[in-house]
Amino acid sequence: MQLINHADALAARETLTSELGTAGPVRTPLLPVPESEPSRPLLLKPESLQPIGAFKIRGALHATAALDERTRSRGIVAYSSGNHARAVAYAGRAFDIPATVVVPHTAPTTKVEAARSLGAEVVLVEVAEREARAERIAAETGATLIPPFDSPAVIAGQATVGLEIAEDLRSRGVSEATVLVPISGGGLISGVGAALAEADTRVRLIGVEPLLAADARESLHADRRVDWPVSARTRTRADGLTGQPSELTFEHIRTFVDDVVTVTEEEIGEAISHLAGTCGLVAEPSGAVTTAAYRHRSAELPTGTTVAVVSGGNIDPELLISSLAG
Repeated sequence: MQLINHADALAARETLTSELGTAGPVRTPLLPVPESEPSRPLLLKPESLQPIGAFKIRGALHATAALDERTRSRGIVAYSSGNHARAVAYAGRAFDIPATVVVPHTAPTTKVEAARSLGAEVVLVEVAEREARAERIAAETGATLIPPFDSPAVIAGQATVGLEIAEDLRSRGVSEATVLVPISGGGLISGVGAALAEADTRVRLIGVEPLLAADARESLHADRRVDWPVSARTRTRADGLTGQPSELTFEHIRTFVDDVVTVTEEEIGEAISHLAGTCGLVAEPSGAVTTAAYRHRSAELPTGTTVAVVSGGNIDPELLISSLAG
């Protein structure tokens, strides 16, 4: 199985720059957190500051840009728990092509309405029906399916996150670091791992997922993909972390990821409050898991510089208010 590598990440960044210019993803900084432990200085990678509020914009735009013009003109379709839908909707608008997104009826209203406002047709289904419905729409319309993670082009787009982390760590003179990345279907951590594999900084790459959706941790420790039913994975408030790694992403995880740690629902809520109150960042539950791991899993993590990827900030106002209220 061909894995994404550092060269693919560089090529993806060049494609995004040349095809989209200022309409493409923004380069998010590494933000220092003064309140972090001296022995474990924390740097946040706020992908919540992307135009659609999440890292998914990188993979969706790159996969769309990689299509030839004739194929692209027939449109794109995606299935998603929310953020990928918004990213594909954004890609449809950026390239002026039709976009259809299939999302579960339980998806946060914030994410659904954002996709609609970008001009996408939104199809609401049961969680387990997302993929099949999207594939049927693609077959019927001739549109191209842009998967949320099971795609080399999508993974290469997400890998640009890792390029930026590596370059910014080097500019800070950091020779060794731990990088915490949310893990669900595995597209983001696959790309970050591929990009960091040739970094000057020695990196320990650790995935973070909710305890209630810990299939990736179980799979990595068993050295084989372990299936969790949808009903089990969707118990968590982190709606963006309910997917499961594919064969492609799991092979990347086995190759690049050192470990996976889990966090509880209460710890996720505390991290949302901490990021808002202390760091001035709005994070959705899926984006807050890495900060939760930093704050509550210190015994499982190395000391030294730590980078926490805040993957998204698209949280329903009610959930944000309840998290802030404790």
